[in-house]
Amino acid sequence: MAAIALQNQDCGYGANSSNYHQNQRVMRRIMKPRDPRPCPHLWILNDSCLNCGKKVQNHQLHAMPYSKFHKNTKVHLNKSFNVETKTIIKSPNKMCLVLDLDHTLLNSTPLDSLSLEENYLKNIRQTSQGVALKNGLYRLEHMGIMTKLRPCLRKFLDEASKMYEMYIYTMGDRPYALEMAKLLDPDNKYFNSRIISRDDCQLKHQKSLNAIQKPENTVLILDDTPSVWPNNKDNLIVMDRYMYFSLSYHKFGHNCKSLAELKRDEDESDGALSSVLQVLKRIHHDYYVDNAKTKEINAIHLLKEARRRVLRGCKLVFSGVVSKNCEASNHRWWKMAEELGATCVSEVESSVTHVVSVDGGTEKSRRGVEQGKFVVHPRWLEAAYYLWRRQLEHYFPVKHQLKINTPY
Repeated sequence: MAAIALQNQDCGYGANSSNYHQNQRVMRRIMKPRDPRPCPHLWILNDSCLNCGKKVQNHQLHAMPYSKFHKNTKVHLNKSFNVETKTIIKSPNKMCLVLDLDHTLLNSTPLDSLSLEENYLKNIRQTSQGVALKNGLYRLEHMGIMTKLRPCLRKFLDEASKMYEMYIYTMGDRPYALEMAKLLDPDNKYFNSRIISRDDCQLKHQKSLNAIQKPENTVLILDDTPSVWPNNKDNLIVMDRYMYFSLSYHKFGHNCKSLAELKRDEDESDGALSSVLQVLKRIHHDYYVDNAKTKEINAIHLLKEARRRVLRGCKLVFSGVVSKNCEASNHRWWKMAEELGATCVSEVESSVTHVVSVDGGTEKSRRGVEQGKFVVHPRWLEAAYYLWRRQLEHYFPVKHQLKINTPY
């Protein structure tokens, strides 16, 4: 599993393509609203409509109190706004789901950054504009990038949209966000212009649910970078980072071949999006069933409970993982295990089920083997965290480990 690293950065590559900025006709096409009806110009930023990109010469604008995610954002107060507000704000049968783009739903890379082993991707012909090259792979010549959609994405969006009102929230610039939205939602049935980019936010390296204007206890977030959500961590489902192209591997410090170079991909039926979709279904069901009985239940509580189910009943000891200078209970592995419902202790006792270690030769690892405990690599814990279920222990062996006789 990919380790979380460089978490204060997340990029959209649309801003880095000189070819894209030189083509103004393409820019106008990207900013053109997909809805055939006239744009009501509800959200105005610096005298331009955030939905269609047109300049709005109207002095009857007022900065609404809930529009605090950007100091220059104003809302047009007219009949269209009132109708649209009722539609957006009131969704009695749906919770809210905020989706990051890069490394969560997709992976993009400049065409000129493809490695020699990835150059074969350029030879795959695109049958027509807007149609994927192959298995969710798109070559966007006008932006100078190639984008790969994460496996299971189409099914995920279709099923999640029935339960949640979905938003795109990205650190990429707005033209890039709109172009990616076209790939994800060509018929404009999932997001309905609910797209937030870094251009729409005052804080450039942070995200906030202030931009969504929904009760926090009804919102869940999918993002691969926890650090950009300093005030909404309880709403966050941390995604295993999706890296298909070599540039992303290098960016996050991984010295290995990319999925594109290996001509492989995530498992569609057993990957990150498929696993998270099952969690979202369970939370949505419990939210509406339990809320019929009490108003105290909320999405945050249900998310925590779903996490605690993953390793409930497991008792863990860490060996050779926590530095001697670090308090074990403060280590990220210890905290991750407790979030997943496991109990953590310091010694190998009779009730311990797992020894988590990177070296099968440590004293605790040897005792674990002698007592018939599972001795697993920390990746076992990480896999359970991202895939939301206990993993088969024999897939996560420890070096220098003796054969384990498991009683389970």
